[in-house]
Amino acid sequence: MASSLDTFRNTLKDIRQSLRDRFVAGEPANILVRTHSDRIDALLRQVWRQIRHGFSSSEPTRLALIAVGGYGRGELHPGSDIDLLLLGERTDESVRQGIGEFIAMLWDIGLEVGHSVRTLRECETEARADITIATNLMEARLIEGSEVLFDALRECARPDNIWPGRAFFEAKWSEQQARHHKFHDTTNNLEPNVKEGPGGLRDIQMIGWVAKRHFGADTLQDLVEHDFLTESEYQSLIKGQDFLWDVRFALHALAGRREDRLLFDYQRILAEKFGYRDDGRHLAVEHFMKQYYCTIGELSRLNEMLLELFQEAILYPDSAEAIPLGRRFQARNGFLEVVNENIFKHYPFALLELFLILQQHPTLLGVRATTIRLIRDHRYLINDTFRSDIRVRSLFIEILRQPHGITGALRRMHRYGILGAYLPLFEAIIGQMQYDLFHVYTVDEHTLFVIGNLRTFAAIHRQKNEQNEKFALCAKVFAEIPKQELLYIAGLFHDIAKGRGGDHSRLGAADAQEFCLQHDFSRYDAMLVAWLVENHLLLSMTSQRKDIYDPDVINHFAAEVGDRTHLDYLYLLTVADIRGTNPELWNDWKHILLRDLYEATLLALRRGPENSVQQTDRIAETKEEALQILRQEGILKDEGRKDRIEALWQSAGADYFLRYRPNEIAWHTDAITDSQNRTAPIVLVREGRAGLDIFVYMRDRDRLFQTSTTLIDQLNLSIQDARIVTADNGMTFNSYVVLAVSGHTVVHDSTRYDEREIRETLIRQLRHPDEAISPVSRLPRRQLRHFTTDTTILFHDNDANHRTIMEVSTGDRPGLLSQIAATLTRCEIRLHKARIATFGERAEDIFFITDKDNRPLAEPIRECLRMKIIEELA
Repeated sequence: MASSLDTFRNTLKDIRQSLRDRFVAGEPANILVRTHSDRIDALLRQVWRQIRHGFSSSEPTRLALIAVGGYGRGELHPGSDIDLLLLGERTDESVRQGIGEFIAMLWDIGLEVGHSVRTLRECETEARADITIATNLMEARLIEGSEVLFDALRECARPDNIWPGRAFFEAKWSEQQARHHKFHDTTNNLEPNVKEGPGGLRDIQMIGWVAKRHFGADTLQDLVEHDFLTESEYQSLIKGQDFLWDVRFALHALAGRREDRLLFDYQRILAEKFGYRDDGRHLAVEHFMKQYYCTIGELSRLNEMLLELFQEAILYPDSAEAIPLGRRFQARNGFLEVVNENIFKHYPFALLELFLILQQHPTLLGVRATTIRLIRDHRYLINDTFRSDIRVRSLFIEILRQPHGITGALRRMHRYGILGAYLPLFEAIIGQMQYDLFHVYTVDEHTLFVIGNLRTFAAIHRQKNEQNEKFALCAKVFAEIPKQELLYIAGLFHDIAKGRGGDHSRLGAADAQEFCLQHDFSRYDAMLVAWLVENHLLLSMTSQRKDIYDPDVINHFAAEVGDRTHLDYLYLLTVADIRGTNPELWNDWKHILLRDLYEATLLALRRGPENSVQQTDRIAETKEEALQILRQEGILKDEGRKDRIEALWQSAGADYFLRYRPNEIAWHTDAITDSQNRTAPIVLVREGRAGLDIFVYMRDRDRLFQTSTTLIDQLNLSIQDARIVTADNGMTFNSYVVLAVSGHTVVHDSTRYDEREIRETLIRQLRHPDEAISPVSRLPRRQLRHFTTDTTILFHDNDANHRTIMEVSTGDRPGLLSQIAATLTRCEIRLHKARIATFGERAEDIFFITDKDNRPLAEPIRECLRMKIIEELA
């Protein structure tokens, strides 16, 4: 037995090495997966025959070794499981013992086996109960053993015997929908699953299963003969399947095991393996991933169309009476169709009219598959003449002006290939990805998410859903903009020039203006849309990189925006853009920053430049509002407290009242003036507007910021904002807005955070701030290992506040802020404010700093600090 085991192991080793060598030499996976299956068949037969002699109580005809699932189809990738059914007329102890020895030997020689042992009756019972088992048995293939048993299995477990046609289709359809939902219903995930994701191999298999169940089709080619698939569609399916097989085969070979996720770990390697190269605009990996996304996008569209064809044949076999919907369209069984197959040839503009009809009849379930096929077949009609047709242009804008169904119409136009054909600039961004962790969708998918977000604001307003606090302002603003279609056009064009080289905002602005003028918008409207596209990053960059509570910053921003109309449109586009870039990007902190900037700018615009808020006015207003809060809480009734408050505020200085809101000042003031210990650190923790607010009041000293940031990091909290004000009496006000390291607010994170524990931890260490603290030792996320971000540091002066602004861009990592804080301490640099922002694998942090004498940094100090930080972060 031992010598046989070694022989089998060597055989398997030879099989695998041969496959690797042939794949490296360029042989396609569509041949290798079949070869692999055949050679494993031969190996299993040898093992089976050796073990089979031990089944003393069974006759040879009473057992069958059967391949099921993908192995049953004869498709075996390097890391795929060997799925087996061991079928017996009966399964007595001797048979089970022999089967156990067989399976054990397969594992011993190095095969990963998934197996079941059943009788015919058990197979039938299980198949009736579970659609997955029924589907597996549809693909059963006899490897060795009783043909009689195998034929009996095929008869008793035949799907048409145990699953009615309608039930089978609906079960598989629900199965696919649930699977797609796991991947957020998009083909364009950063690390897509080649097998299970939308448009992946499972979607092709889905077509095959339904075809086999309902038409007895053993191959996709059979569907061409049944007139359910055209030759060109068949070629598209096979081409897509071959590409995905190559990718999956390579993934398994690289990982040395089953790995169906196209992880960052492998994307660059595969791009090189498949011959892609960097060029002036795109990395090789971006070219490779574009082909991947375009391939699965086309497969997803074919899957949708063919399943709708099946649905019509299975669920609606009897043609219902047509209901006219205008001269060119009609509804049948709830689906829209053309009145005859020549409509698009005679009326090309109907290629857009169809989507408008769908919007105007929201009870329609969709488009009939035969009409979808006609749309795809007539895309060639969309040329410059088509785009210049006044009817076509009017229809496109009318689609954007409808009260309902705009997102659905644009997504459907995209799926059917009409949107890219009508807007060639949009066609260029289809499948285009950016190789980073910030942009989690391709540019086209992101664009459609942005439109969807804008429509969400409209829905919230329409439903008067005031409970939706995060988007209540968006809904209110949305209702007040004069032309909503301008916002959608800005959304369509805001990233349309990505990948062309140059400033995509400027290039896209020119494209958007030209589009608007071609579609008969006024020059003012065209310029408004162009301004939105060119400045679509202005609001987010200002909120994240500037001190938006400084009146001078607000006045300058208001001058850039110009009027409320521009501000309203820009605010809506910005929120929709951020939410459509990365699901993890939008949080309460960004919501509060954008809302505060919007509201402060709106107030500045109402006042006008001649009545703009000055710092002295702002300070006076803030003090008065803080006093009002303290008065309402009864704190001012104590004359001693009033005196202490006056002394505290006198020492705090003007900067304190510019940097904090009235309710924060009242919170601080109450705690500080109520404390009996004038030297012990005061630490306050509460749930704030945008995260957890942590406030520290104590005597200023070296390493205080470094100590605080390290402690907060060790508590698995992520600092979003830091404000530091040093009073005239040497005390310091340190404030932090923190989120969980996941980016969620602390109350919504899965990790439990105890405010009391956070407070006590900080107090305990801050009593001894000179004691060394171990830096955080969390491991970085897996994906971060695959990105190298150079550290760049820029300095510029903030003349109004007599400070230097330092911008640090570097790779994100645990403990980053603590490292920078330690360097600032060593270089005797005072920090007054920090704004922390993370964009995927990249951190972009802003620090407002001075030297130890509170002066802006001189050039030699800047250069020294730059080198020290780069050295620390290397």
